Amino acid sequence: GCDNAIIIWNVGTGEALINLDDMHVDMIYNVSWNRNGSLICTASKDKKVRVIDPRKQEIVAEKDKAHEGARPMRAIFLADGNIFTTGFSRMSERQLALWNPKNMEEPIALHEMDTSNGVLLPFYDPDTNIIYLCGKGDSSIRYFEITDESPYVHYLNTFSSKEPQRGMGFMPKRGLDVNKCEIARFFKLHERKCEPIIMTVPRKSDLFQDDLYPDTAGPEAALEAEEWFEGKNADPLLISLKHGYIPGKNRDLKVVKKNILDNKPAANKKSDLINAPKKAADASNSQNEAKLDEILKELKSIKDTITNQDERISKLEQQMAKIAD
Repeated sequence: GCDNAIIIWNVGTGEALINLDDMHVDMIYNVSWNRNGSLICTASKDKKVRVIDPRKQEIVAEKDKAHEGARPMRAIFLADGNIFTTGFSRMSERQLALWNPKNMEEPIALHEMDTSNGVLLPFYDPDTNIIYLCGKGDSSIRYFEITDESPYVHYLNTFSSKEPQRGMGFMPKRGLDVNKCEIARFFKLHERKCEPIIMTVPRKSDLFQDDLYPDTAGPEAALEAEEWFEGKNADPLLISLKHGYIPGKNRDLKVVKKNILDNKPAANKKSDLINAPKKAADASNSQNEAKLDEILKELKSIKDTITNQDERISKLEQQMAKIAD
């Protein structure tokens, strides 16, 4: 961010385990992970795109003046490992480019779009290799397909509306309505409201459209934090949307902050006496948390019972109505 640093946390323990504070000399515009979590790429105010190995804490590749304009740029990793960037030329023309991180001397493709001050925000669908470009202050969304064939970045279409957008949010694929052939859903931020924008493919068939909905990334983590810090990589765990997305039981995440005093030598008896009340209070807090968890479980069980009874009553009422008719 504005402190020119990237910090990677273990949210389970509340620890900042990696601090990349010496790789950027100016503001970082955005950070993007690659598919298996081994690399990150950044776009910075110094006009550089950097590819970083966060565990080795070293820059693997970088491109100076990826876009020569002074306006902000963005960089994201694609599913195949290439990098997609948006920025500005010297003449303030908005540009998009495709890069191979193994050779960043020249872009694979470079396209100039139009002349405008609005920063282009890229939103990427890795399942279909479609990139949606939303410009701040624009009233349109352009979308492109990334392929292995020249010109590599293929323009598809433009969605236009009346009001300009101040910001944009993107729904994950598993949140879409597959029965309506919905391929993207945005949340457009206006000056006073947030408007959902739904994009669908017009098809009459009621069958599941496999070409629109290949297996997509699910909510389950492919690795635990400890495994990643040990050097393991893994692609996302994929799920099918054929029968719609059914949320599973959320895993409880309890942040247990490590005590830095744990690594110090044992304290003397006097300090033990001083800390005794604190330890007793901690034990009491743990007991209270356990009781609270039991109460919450009981409440959930009661709610489930009530829901089941409501369903049974509704069915009985329907049966009685049929008998009466």
